[in-house]
Amino acid sequence: MSVDLTTEIAGLKLKNPVTVASGTFGSKDEYAKYVKYEKLGAIVTKTVTVKPRKGNPMPRIWETPSGMLNAIGLQNKGINDFIENKIPYFVKIKTHLIVNIAGESIAEFVSLAKRLDPEKSVSALELNISCPNVKKGLAFCAKPESAYEVVKAVKEATRLPLFTKLSPETHDFLGVAEAVIRAGTDALSLINTIRGMAVDIEKMRPQIANIFGGLSGPAIRPIALRYLYEIKTHFQIPVMAMGGIRSAQDALEFLITGAHLVAVGTANFINPKATMEVLEGIEAYLKRKGFHSIGGIRGALKVKGDSAEPPVPAG
Repeated sequence: MSVDLTTEIAGLKLKNPVTVASGTFGSKDEYAKYVKYEKLGAIVTKTVTVKPRKGNPMPRIWETPSGMLNAIGLQNKGINDFIENKIPYFVKIKTHLIVNIAGESIAEFVSLAKRLDPEKSVSALELNISCPNVKKGLAFCAKPESAYEVVKAVKEATRLPLFTKLSPETHDFLGVAEAVIRAGTDALSLINTIRGMAVDIEKMRPQIANIFGGLSGPAIRPIALRYLYEIKTHFQIPVMAMGGIRSAQDALEFLITGAHLVAVGTANFINPKATMEVLEGIEAYLKRKGFHSIGGIRGALKVKGDSAEPPVPAG
């Protein structure tokens, strides 16, 4: 039995719904020994900024129960290096490339979008308006008005589809989501990390030099699922979901809740082959359940009041 994993989102046709979360898959070919890049539905890059960034001081990573704190601080070599040294590599990879960008001002977001717009290998942009580990990182998604302004400005500056990455840290999550949808985002990325901290009890100091770090990994998966459910309940917008996905079962929870794409993040650090295992597991599940396409399960979640009968397999 063949299974069609083809996924359409933001005007793009992907061979399957599995991708990676920004910042967890290296900058170029670091995972090439373990993952066949062409098999992924898309590759999401590490955040790119206008100027090179050294990132935050060490220590900036700390393992926690069922997760990880990180305060890398968007370390990267800047847009010039990305275009000169990274793009030529990705041109050879036959899958979609989604470039994650971040700016300290709307003008910087627009500048990055304009620089990447002509690059034929770039399929879409992911707007990182919600990084909790840098100054001004959460400023753009703190209020619906600021989120609207940055997305609208970028939308007017590029032909590329936009994924806007949101944070659960905002006080008006649904308000911010509504604002970026109104501004023209083509999809949402949910969720960014949640700020947390850990303490060295011997030295009586924070384990992270930046004090706070973004919590990721299985510990936040139930939270990510909740936010996905809320978005799908209120809006007709495709979602790239992330937050603690490390197995096919995890990914299927998000797909059944309505996600179009599932991004594997922290799991890549523990198991470099996680994406391939997730992809294989999704296909095996669909075959076992008798579905001929991924569309048969997307959004099939049943809640109180729905029929108790499971969805009927396609075909």
